[in-house]
Amino acid sequence: MEHAMEMARIAYDALSDKKGENIQIIDISGVSVLADYFIITDGTSDSQIKALVENVDEKMTKAGYTLRQQEGQNSGSWVLLDYGDIIVHVFEKENRAFYNLERIWSDGTPVEREKLN
Repeated sequence: MEHAMEMARIAYDALSDKKGENIQIIDISGVSVLADYFIITDGTSDSQIKALVENVDEKMTKAGYTLRQQEGQNSGSWVLLDYGDIIVHVFEKENRAFYNLERIWSDGTPVEREKLN
């Protein structure tokens, strides 16, 4: 789990660096086998969403983590980056509210960034 915490920290910081809005971390390890953490954020424009996605991928690659799958790269409304232990969701603001992953995964545990150190 420590490995996943490091990955979540790197992704969070990469999103924060590019001004991702309302960044949330949800520990889903106790309720799903999909991943240990979801990291969710939204951007204000297609270009910011692209910058968020590119920065996460760059930082994760530098740290030695491989992107397993990416979904939604052509639509600027929702991009999913699957790194195995973590899954990063980058939304356009209205789509984030529509899909409301925080509600869907409310059985998970919200995690403050400071807890990932």
